[in-house]
Amino acid sequence: GLVCMMPLQAQTKAEADSAYAAGKYEDAISVYTALLKKGESADVYYNLGNCYYRTDRIARAVLNYERAALLDPGDSDIRFNLELARSKTIDKITPESEMFFITWYKNVVDWMGMDAWARTGVAAFVLACVLVLLYFLGNKVSWKKAGFFGALAMVVVAALANVFAWTQHKRLEARTGAVVMASSVVVKSTPDESGTDLFVLHEGTRVEIIDDTMKEWKEIRLADGKVGWMPAKEMEVI
Repeated sequence: GLVCMMPLQAQTKAEADSAYAAGKYEDAISVYTALLKKGESADVYYNLGNCYYRTDRIARAVLNYERAALLDPGDSDIRFNLELARSKTIDKITPESEMFFITWYKNVVDWMGMDAWARTGVAAFVLACVLVLLYFLGNKVSWKKAGFFGALAMVVVAALANVFAWTQHKRLEARTGAVVMASSVVVKSTPDESGTDLFVLHEGTRVEIIDDTMKEWKEIRLADGKVGWMPAKEMEVI
C-alpha cells in the first residue's frame, strides 16, 4: 500500500503548490494542512505560512514559519519570511541583551538543520578514521603529522556536529515556544482572571512557555524578560 501512497502524496503537494501559484490560497491551505497531518515538513510549513501571509492572517503565517524554522533553522528563506511576518505584528519586543559568545553559539547551532549536522558528524568521523590510517601507514613525517592533526580536527568537528544536532533535537522535543493567536490578550500576574493586569500582547507575538503544569493557563516569558500568565486557548504551541 505504501508504494501506491507515495505518488499520491507527491501529487497532492504538487496540487497545493500549483493552487498557491494560481492564487487559490484557500485550496492550497486545506491541502497543505492535510499533508501536515501525515507528517511534519519544513517545506510544507513554509508554503502554508506563505498562504497565510498572502491572505493577511499574520499570526498564522508567523506560527507556520516558526514551525518551519524549528525543523530547518538553517534555511535563509524561512528566516527571511519569518522576520517579514514578524515586522507586520503590533508588539515590538527588544530582546534582552546576551553575551556575544552565546549569540554566536546559537547562530552556529542554527547554521544547519539537525539532519545536516548529523550527516556532517558521520562524514567527519569517517574522515578521522582515514586520517588515522594515514598517520599509521604514512612513510613520511609530513604525512604522519597531517594524519595526526587532521584526525584530531575531524574528531572535534564530529563531536561538535553531534552536540549541535542533539541541541536541536532537544529543542524540537521541548516545544516551549508559542505564538499569540488572539487579536489581543491581557497577561496576568496570577493564573486567573482576577489577577493583576501586567501588559497586553497582540496576535503574532512569540512567547516562551516557562510553566506548562496547568491546563487552562500558561506562564510565559517574552524575549525582553517580561513574565506573566495567559490563557492557553489564546496561544498555539510552535
